Amino acid sequence: MGNTKSGSLSKELLEDLKLNTRYSEEELHAWYQSFQKECPSGRITREKFESIYSSFFPDADPSEYARHVFRSFDTNADGTLDFREYVVALHLTSSGKTLQKLEWAFALYDVDGNGTISKNEVQEIVKAIFKMISSEDQKHLPEDENTPQKRADKVWNFFGKNENDKISEGEFIQGVMDNKDILRLIQFDKPQKVQEKLEEKQQ
Repeated sequence: MGNTKSGSLSKELLEDLKLNTRYSEEELHAWYQSFQKECPSGRITREKFESIYSSFFPDADPSEYARHVFRSFDTNADGTLDFREYVVALHLTSSGKTLQKLEWAFALYDVDGNGTISKNEVQEIVKAIFKMISSEDQKHLPEDENTPQKRADKVWNFFGKNENDKISEGEFIQGVMDNKDILRLIQFDKPQKVQEKLEEKQQ
């Protein structure tokens, strides 16, 4: 997508990203220059993405979460992201409008891509999120969500589901919109850390 191999950002891609992310024209040009340096082929591999993501969290292990984030944006499953997919990924994981973010969150939790979420999938992502929370911070979590299993159970119970039920995208989005506590439980709750690191990298 977009003009990813030339030295400058195409007008169409620039307008598209200004419309779909919170970044300014100057920021996007700066992103593009650094992207070209890091990824001369115009595409970023999963390993490279994980490495960049890991640099945001030196005190934790975000590799598993980063792998799921990458999967959720690698829509054609070719193992790489182009510049547009990369910027949208960073935008949605660090800010993003609520509906957009929830559509992405559904894709993140729908690990096998079958259009519904199972309890096992919730547990898998929640485990990945826990690896990003420092052991010190984990000590301060509420008693009923201080392990991945407890947090996954809490999410599942919010939706009123039985063990083997599934959650559709519509149910997921509506449920989170109706209960802000679920939003806190399903996401890594320090997205501002990502945003601060992104801004540092642009300096």
